[in-house]
Amino acid sequence: MTTDWPALATRLEAALGLQTPPIAITFAAAAPAGVAPFAAPMPTPADDGRTGRVAAGCVFWMHGSERTFATVAEDHANCSVGSMTHGFKTLDEVAGNGDVAALLEAGWVTLDVVPQIPVVRERPGAVVYGPLAQTAEDPDVVMLRISGRQLMVLSDAYPGLRIEGKPQCHIIAIAKEQGELAASVGCQLSRVRTGMPNGEMTCAIPAARLAEVVDRVELTGVADNAVARYAAADMQRFA
Repeated sequence: MTTDWPALATRLEAALGLQTPPIAITFAAAAPAGVAPFAAPMPTPADDGRTGRVAAGCVFWMHGSERTFATVAEDHANCSVGSMTHGFKTLDEVAGNGDVAALLEAGWVTLDVVPQIPVVRERPGAVVYGPLAQTAEDPDVVMLRISGRQLMVLSDAYPGLRIEGKPQCHIIAIAKEQGELAASVGCQLSRVRTGMPNGEMTCAIPAARLAEVVDRVELTGVADNAVARYAAADMQRFA
């Protein structure tokens, strides 16, 4: 590891005013030595056999801001969509599952759209989550939980920033496989399962581009602060 990830994490948190530390997501052939597996019991399987250590892979984002852990395919398996976007399952393998049927029946997604969802191409042996400031390996993706203002700053810094919708988890595949920055307005499936606040969004950044992103965000912040001072002074006329 040659990049100073703790320093970049500190700069990014300061530049954006993040309330939640950025997390590192690393796809690996196997869990790295010394990284503990995610410890939680498997609940009773659904009628179609689905179960996992959490309701969906996006739940790991919530825990990953607090500690580092490794996950494997079965840990993610309760959510067919997330298992597909993270490369653990193919569309053919999940198409008959009950949660997919429920999404189609509700009209939340249509079958013609599903094959277009970005996915991780190579099946991982493990996915490691943890605070970016504590990562011991070079990650693939840096994940942010952000507010509307923070998205504004990122969009100003990167006018080509992709803004995506459902499913929220596919921004991980966009960042990893396409090397693009992608933000998501979220999806109802993920918001319920994670408990993510309604005012919160997410952004996935290819880890290899993080230094460049931090530089741009810091420059954007300087301009924004200058404009904020001007606007505040100008508003005094309306007091």
